[in-house]
Amino acid sequence: MVRITMVAPAVNAALRQVRFDDAPPDPAGVRRAEAAAAALPHHDTAFTAPSARCRGTAQALGLDAAVAPELGDLDVGRWRGRSLDEVGQEGPEEVAAWLSDPAAAPHGGESLLELVERIGAWLEAHRESPSPAVPPASARERRLLAVVEPAVVRAALVHALGLPAPAFWRLDVAPLTATELSGRAGRWNLRCGYPLAGSAS
Repeated sequence: MVRITMVAPAVNAALRQVRFDDAPPDPAGVRRAEAAAAALPHHDTAFTAPSARCRGTAQALGLDAAVAPELGDLDVGRWRGRSLDEVGQEGPEEVAAWLSDPAAAPHGGESLLELVERIGAWLEAHRESPSPAVPPASARERRLLAVVEPAVVRAALVHALGLPAPAFWRLDVAPLTATELSGRAGRWNLRCGYPLAGSAS
């Protein structure tokens, strides 16, 4: 069996403003991540998405995490660097299409369906193939930890639970919460997001 714990990154200004941007966690977010480090579950291997927010959070959590490009955030193309409000004012029909059609990518980047497919492929690869970094004594249950953007957590849940793609928009993932998927025998079980102790201080 494989157990994958996904940790959402610490907050920063872009996250608060719903801005399609990448920046490291702000000082308050770093402090909360440092306080939460002791609450991380045991793991054999740690990964981080390539964003500055995820890498900064992984560092603050004290993780020796490998950067996994395949765990990157949703590619929003030409919307990058802009807020949702700005995009909505300029092209409300594009935002409406993006929010209603999982196959739409009006920003020229990645559609929701493509994100779910990409993250699903990563999950299945780790469920089916033991990691070479895991020693034989741990072969019965491999434990992986990944610091990933909220959109990646939501996409993973849509894939793992076989949810309809529009359910993506109804899943909330708070900063510095952990969501756990355990996979075996062709299925995934979910432990819903829980805050890491100390992260709310």
